[in-house]
Amino acid sequence: MRPTLVAIGTSLGGFNALLSVLKALPADLPVPVLIVQHRGPASDGGLVDLLQRYTSLRVVEAEDKTPLVPATVFVAPADYHLLVEELGSLALSTEGPVRSARPSIDVLFETAADAYGPALIGVLLTGASADGAHGLARVKARGGRAIVQDPATAECATMPAAGLAATAVDYILPLERIGDHLVSLVEGTRA
Repeated sequence: MRPTLVAIGTSLGGFNALLSVLKALPADLPVPVLIVQHRGPASDGGLVDLLQRYTSLRVVEAEDKTPLVPATVFVAPADYHLLVEELGSLALSTEGPVRSARPSIDVLFETAADAYGPALIGVLLTGASADGAHGLARVKARGGRAIVQDPATAECATMPAAGLAATAVDYILPLERIGDHLVSLVEGTRA
């Protein structure tokens, strides 16, 4: 099944990792991209503005009940969990932190896996916690594809190593190859 949604999770070192991935994605990417980047509750919308400078995709802060549309990057707002609903829209939650994080990568991956199943690609990048590992296992259990940044190329290897320990992933890639690999998967030129 061709993927119709990409979900990316990252923490420590994530800004530079996200830039590397987003720079490789074309303006007409046929799927939406969801991002959870761990950051403090007082963070403003500066992350959206910074990411927009480095990608031709539209970058927006996710809002409750927003429908998912292709060629758009939806960034989880600070201090809100980002969830994917069954009908292809987003939801925000202020429920307690999961593995000390809000937004939580696990929450995003788990809800996206339940809603999209084999049409989801979950991507786990650099980070200093195990958040995302359980969610990545759910992505695989629901038939989706899992990409993990090669820990040797991560600013902090804890998060990708936890993802690798949690499930058998489809691809372990150096950071500089992840964006191009995503394009080939969503365009159907790679299985």
